[in-house]
Amino acid sequence: MRATRIVANLPVADIQAAKTFYTDFLGLSLEEFNLGWVARYTSPGTGANVQLVTHDATAPEDSVISVHTDDVDAAYDEARKLGYEIVHPLTTEPWGVRRFFVRAPNGSVINIVNHRD
Repeated sequence: MRATRIVANLPVADIQAAKTFYTDFLGLSLEEFNLGWVARYTSPGTGANVQLVTHDATAPEDSVISVHTDDVDAAYDEARKLGYEIVHPLTTEPWGVRRFFVRAPNGSVINIVNHRD
């Protein structure tokens, strides 16, 4: 698998309540998307970003990072072949991403995702 980008998924109780800190204080003023339960904020100047997550809409557990890849199907096959626990199966979500969740050896849940543009 080849990671093309990794984004931290920070757990928050309320995205709107947390938004000001990340947008105003940290300068992540560009809201790339906001689905109500997950939102990504990015610095227009540097590209630094973070995702705020209250709970995942379809997966049984929340992930700690989102790893973007060009070929999520191949990554899924590789994870299964290597015997890693699949926490959320390979799914094309209603909001347009194809993804699965895998548990890393340390127990962290990782979202492996491809945005279908």
